[in-house]
Amino acid sequence: MADSSFDVVSKVDHQEADNALNQASKEVEQRYDFKGTDASIEWSGEKVMIKANSQDRALAVLDVFETKLIKRGISLKSLDSGEPYPSGKEFRIECSLKNGIDQENAKKISKIIRDQGPKSVKAQIQGDELRVSSKSRDDLQDTMSLLRGSDLEVDLQFTNFR
Repeated sequence: MADSSFDVVSKVDHQEADNALNQASKEVEQRYDFKGTDASIEWSGEKVMIKANSQDRALAVLDVFETKLIKRGISLKSLDSGEPYPSGKEFRIECSLKNGIDQENAKKISKIIRDQGPKSVKAQIQGDELRVSSKSRDDLQDTMSLLRGSDLEVDLQFTNFR
């Protein structure tokens, strides 16, 4: 019998992120506590740019954006937000969305599978994702629940289960 396998990936649905940003932008425009603060949130290339006239207002806009991401099913582990920095008369925060698993985290995940997972399970790093394979589908499902329960700094999804 051939090996069964699945891929461990970390991807953000760009359309959902765009919807969350548009909802956050509308809320910032309409909310009373943002009136007159020149607060805004918009795409700046692949990054999200948050602008406001004070550091607290910029952080409040970031909080609104985070809330919208959660409602859209995007984990905050995928959001990499910087610190507010002054730029002229306004404060800015640059945020980016993480796609793919970097080498360091891939090695951590592979080590968790080797140390704590079933013995028949093998993990291979393939670029920005991991391929996990085994002869037993039950072992693969045990590995999935092990990875869901581990505390990693990346949001994981499981694809190509065969």
